[in-house]
Amino acid sequence: MKTLYLECAMGAAGDMLMGALYELCPEKEKFLADMNALLPGVKLEAERVKRQGIAGTHMRVTIHGQEEGQEHHHGHDHGHEHDHHHHEHRSLADIQAMIDAFPLPEDVRDNAKWVYSRIARAEAFAHGVEAGEVHFHEVGALDAVMDVTGVCYLMYLLAPEEVYASPVTVGSGTVRTAHGLLPVPAPATARLLTGVPVTAGDIEAELCTPTGAALLRLRTKSFGPMPDGVILGCGYGCGTKDFPRANCLRAFLLDTADTAEGPNDWVTELKANIDDMTGEDMGFALERLLEAGALDVSYAPVVMKKNRPGVILTCLCRPADADRLAAEVLRHTTTFGVRRTDCRRYALATLGRAAETPWGTILYKTGTGYGLTKSKPEYEAAAEAARAHGVPLAEVLRACGGES
Repeated sequence: MKTLYLECAMGAAGDMLMGALYELCPEKEKFLADMNALLPGVKLEAERVKRQGIAGTHMRVTIHGQEEGQEHHHGHDHGHEHDHHHHEHRSLADIQAMIDAFPLPEDVRDNAKWVYSRIARAEAFAHGVEAGEVHFHEVGALDAVMDVTGVCYLMYLLAPEEVYASPVTVGSGTVRTAHGLLPVPAPATARLLTGVPVTAGDIEAELCTPTGAALLRLRTKSFGPMPDGVILGCGYGCGTKDFPRANCLRAFLLDTADTAEGPNDWVTELKANIDDMTGEDMGFALERLLEAGALDVSYAPVVMKKNRPGVILTCLCRPADADRLAAEVLRHTTTFGVRRTDCRRYALATLGRAAETPWGTILYKTGTGYGLTKSKPEYEAAAEAARAHGVPLAEVLRACGGES
């Protein structure tokens, strides 16, 4: 099985991801020719560079001969900066209309629009506005559109069956943005990385940006160690800045064991028997566990010792998150102990998409595997559109192919 593994030891950003995937791409000339036909005056070049003695590729965008984003904080993204080049601010609808006009495969355009929708929702949440009110600064600039579209196109050309990534190094300190001085990770980045294992690392800079975080969420099935397999290739995507550690993102193309006939994933179940909490308290605990990165949380009624009514709390999580989430169960419930079971599971490979409806772009996910394909709109995105336009949720779900 062709598997892609992204090593994010120095964070993630659009041009670093694009550079790493470009090095793996067997159709480099076609990729550059197609990308350079998208926007008049906008040119994408693959430059060979070195970072701390490691050779890699930096994807350079020029607009009418001038390079964009030369003062980027990490040298590889455009999400949180003052608008040095005085670009006009673009809305999400503007960006998506631009992408819709690109002469690229529909899957590429859908995925690029999905990434921008995720960024807009995260920015809206972080700054207390509606997603439609978000106006992109550098994130909406033409070089960022090239980054997002380029990564989506390279994913299409490489066509990995599964995508995994390492825990993400986000950096530390503060970053100066159009919104003022923000902590690292920036609020939108933190929102996009909810449920993802991260580390600050020892470099004081913004290493993972909103664009990079959103692109990671596009196809990545889980974040953890590299899966077992045979290395078919390794690509190095470089940022502009030099740090004490090589400013590179590595992408490994692996031949891994075919999991089509058996379990293909590991998860951990954390369980606790509880007989002395109210429904309100249990509801609060479930919310906190989901916010802390649980894959799913539920509780079911049981009869416990001395014929007391109680519940079994079940928290499903990634094995790497089990210790941390077990501590959260102990913190937010009255239980004195948590049981752990590591188990294999059969899981469909999921892909994020975007559907155009009369009420705007709705995010949905498609799952494939075991001879099946299933699609389902993201509830929060559909509910937000239904509330905003005063229409029944069922109408929105039907419009994007969901069940009513």
